[in-house]
Amino acid sequence: MGIKHFALLLMAFPNNALSQTHDGSHGSTPSAYAGEETRLIKSLSEQDLEEIAHGGGWGLARAAELNGFPGPTHLLELAVEVGLTEQQRSDIEAIRAQMQADAITAGERFVAAEQALDAAFQQVAPDAVALERLVAEAGQARAALRLVHLNAHLLTLPLLTDPQVSQYSVLRGYSDDPCASVPDGHDPEMWRSHNGCN
Repeated sequence: MGIKHFALLLMAFPNNALSQTHDGSHGSTPSAYAGEETRLIKSLSEQDLEEIAHGGGWGLARAAELNGFPGPTHLLELAVEVGLTEQQRSDIEAIRAQMQADAITAGERFVAAEQALDAAFQQVAPDAVALERLVAEAGQARAALRLVHLNAHLLTLPLLTDPQVSQYSVLRGYSDDPCASVPDGHDPEMWRSHNGCN
């Protein structure tokens, strides 16, 4: 359904229909945001702030992680299972350390931008120009933080063999184990060799 169709559908409902509770009665329904008004920065939970502060991924690298580009942190956690060599571990550790350092710096900038935006609404309402600037700064800071994490995944992939990438995907639950069974029509020995099976 397109945005225009959705907007028209909403306009078709009388105002009181949207204010009804699930049991059909009229009344207020607590917001899903209830309780968040006590946050230090309203758009970020304490868990968000903690993860950003120590350079955690915060889910920002899903575009890479879920499309076959393993992340350095999880790779090092699964080093034995994936079969990383000492050289691979060393190289990936260097990528992870740089990623974490850069993520902490970028994260501080992002949190500061979100705090400035939050503070603007705690005072007199910001004017249109100030609001546009604050939102742009927060967006740019988030993009920079996301780039740090995505770039680390990009730098990590060339260090791995295809079987290691496949094993990582299996271990992370993204795909089935190709070594568990040989598909009909395939030579078992060739299949296992191609997929890095022992």
